[in-house]
Amino acid sequence: MTKETTSIARRVHAHLDAHPALADAIRLGIANYSAVARRVASDLEVRQTDAVLAACRRYPRRRGELFRDANVRRVLRKSRIETRTKVAAVTLDQGSDVLQRLGDVVEELLDESSLCRVIQVSRGTVVLVDEDSLQRVLRPLREGQVIGIRRNLIEVAVTSPESIEETPGLLRHLTGVLSTQGINIVEALSCYTDTIFLLDHDDLARAIAVLTPALQ
Repeated sequence: MTKETTSIARRVHAHLDAHPALADAIRLGIANYSAVARRVASDLEVRQTDAVLAACRRYPRRRGELFRDANVRRVLRKSRIETRTKVAAVTLDQGSDVLQRLGDVVEELLDESSLCRVIQVSRGTVVLVDEDSLQRVLRPLREGQVIGIRRNLIEVAVTSPESIEETPGLLRHLTGVLSTQGINIVEALSCYTDTIFLLDHDDLARAIAVLTPALQ
């Protein structure tokens, strides 16, 4: 094997690692190698299609990934779907007093068992609440602290047994199920037993339709 061929093989394998749909098709033995090779060669702008095809055929079918997929399916069969409509997502500035100003409201909403998720990100804070609670969240904030507000969202939560914490690949599997149907994920988070997706309201029916078979 020449240095050039070895280099192409590394690039092809790295590309497949970064594109789970193609990698899964090869791993499951259902791939049309010629079609996959043409796609990869085009993506990488490689003219040596024979070398790309050979690299695709040599792409390792990792045995551990088969066990991982089986574990994911086992957990999903014990999971259930919960939905919530009329959710608002508030994106806030990363000012030091934002959380202090929200403290009382967050405590009140939690005491009322109302939806209230506070997620700190690199450039600020995202707060997820029921639309009915939106004004209560906005009231204590200073002008300019609110970056954006999205209304009429839905929250779809896949609630799983505690074994989910030791089961890699479940979030990837579920996001793949949604994305292959063209469903835009506004927010996604995995916490303890819940895998939570925030979606546009219009995607509710399609999301349930594709997620339900995934849990069987």
